[in-house]
Amino acid sequence: MITRLAWLTTAAARGRDDDEPAALAALAAAGVQADVVDWDDEDVDWASYDRAVLRSTWDYPERLADFVDRLDVIDRATELVNPAAVVRWNLDKRYLTELAAAGVPTVPTEAVEPGGTPTWPDGEFVVKPAIGAGSRDAARYGPADRTAALEHVRRLHGRGATALVQPFLHSVDRDGEWPLVFLAGAFSHAASKRVRLPRAGSVEGLFAHEENVAYRADPAQIAVAQAALDVVTARFGPLRYARIDLVRTAAGGYAVLEVELIEPSLFLPQADAGAADRLAAALSAR
Repeated sequence: MITRLAWLTTAAARGRDDDEPAALAALAAAGVQADVVDWDDEDVDWASYDRAVLRSTWDYPERLADFVDRLDVIDRATELVNPAAVVRWNLDKRYLTELAAAGVPTVPTEAVEPGGTPTWPDGEFVVKPAIGAGSRDAARYGPADRTAALEHVRRLHGRGATALVQPFLHSVDRDGEWPLVFLAGAFSHAASKRVRLPRAGSVEGLFAHEENVAYRADPAQIAVAQAALDVVTARFGPLRYARIDLVRTAAGGYAVLEVELIEPSLFLPQADAGAADRLAAALSAR
């Protein structure tokens, strides 16, 4: 078991990570000294830690080049969780097309590269950046809003970003989303999450407001999430933590909305009492 761990955050996120109190207490109970440090702190001696864990580094999309460079620095000095190669793959939500090609049910996704023109889905749809977090720069549109949606796409292109266009599933309004958390490769717990995307607007701050409650995943949900994780594991090997976000399809099944492998909230406040201990075990094991 390791004895010293760097818990990576950013200055703007301090005190805002709901997982942090329970996780740090569980790590301490397991005999691990966990220091909360900013990922961009130039004075951190990364080699003094057995492991560095990405947790609430929520400003990385706006500072992507610096963030990726820092990952390489940390990765050379100690073990980074999740590893830098996993982070690079997971940064860009075009991974959804890879999952779909592997037969995993996913939300249909069109990637619109800079200079490209989107094909709008019938009905309502969502525009978001391929690289983003916390629902920032994501918005919901209807057929009457296509001019605003095109402006959104062009705004993303103007900063060199790829835009993603997805049909809006009305089940999200009714049922929300279901994040399923895996620790050390095994399903741990789930939550029910509701996020209200602005209509032809934008999310301000580090993340959109969420309403989260405890939830018991059914076997069909776990199977879809496991199928997505199996694709990732086949490519990168076992991961210490992962989160697979599901939504209900129009046909009543489940599809992957996102795979969260970088700094996902793990919904410890909504989980059973043993979840924090399972996380601590996953993060502290050699």
